[in-house]
Amino acid sequence: MTEHIPIPQFRAFEAASRHLSFTRAAEELNVTPAAVSQQIRGLEEHYGVTLFERTTRSLALTALAKAVLPSVREGFASFRDVHNQLTAVTASDVLTVSIYLTLAEKWLIPRLERFRSDYPQIDIRIHATDELVDFTRDSIDVAVRYGTGNYPGLTVLPLITELAFPVCSPRVADAIRTPEDLRNQTLLHGEWRMERDVGANWRLWLRAAGLGDIDAGRGMRFNMESLLVQAAIDGLGVALMPESLVAGDISAGRLVRPFGDRHEIAPEFSAFIVYPPSAENNPNVVAFRDWALGEVRP
Repeated sequence: MTEHIPIPQFRAFEAASRHLSFTRAAEELNVTPAAVSQQIRGLEEHYGVTLFERTTRSLALTALAKAVLPSVREGFASFRDVHNQLTAVTASDVLTVSIYLTLAEKWLIPRLERFRSDYPQIDIRIHATDELVDFTRDSIDVAVRYGTGNYPGLTVLPLITELAFPVCSPRVADAIRTPEDLRNQTLLHGEWRMERDVGANWRLWLRAAGLGDIDAGRGMRFNMESLLVQAAIDGLGVALMPESLVAGDISAGRLVRPFGDRHEIAPEFSAFIVYPPSAENNPNVVAFRDWALGEVRP
């Protein structure tokens, strides 16, 4: 017959060994200090060993306790991993994705039908925002962030690394033959990009095209990329955009590249899949991650 393993007593031992205090261990376990002391004494009697050296003012681990403690902690870590996996499997099949607003509109949503076809059991929730989110506080499972990829403490996977180029409506393109023609065109700006050179902005593009004498700040400004794209579609001027945000509009003929595949720049910002390391145990997050990466593979 298999011998009973006193798991609650081991739990009290692990907590008390971390705090070296029955009182603080009791606060963590939501029991009384006397209950913790009784659990540990029961563990010592069960195995016929001494785990703590007790004095009136201090508590210290014995050599035996120090030797077995790493295995005890590893065991509880394994229990937590199993708990997380089982919780993820039995939880509601709802996946909440936080994503950069325009990337949601222009890249993710046009592809969601394929995701739904591959994973009909997952109900996806889109949390569209340009702000960084707190995964726990905001109940976010996985995020697609547009930035440099420096997100400490999180799993970060490159999703889209791309080039940026000018786009405009077909009507506006009729008046453009060379980059020099932009002198007579309205430049459309993403307002946040004008402040930093990590994103694609007209200052960087004009410099690369040898047109540094053109005023890169003139034109119309928009605080949202989706408005910037729509302004270009409506013929208000020429926008400088990453491919992922305009590929669908180019395919549909709403936008064109007046210089073809020439005069592209590579912005520092890219799109990344981001999630807490613990989400590796969430099959819905894994499914979305693998599907999204598959969407961008050649």
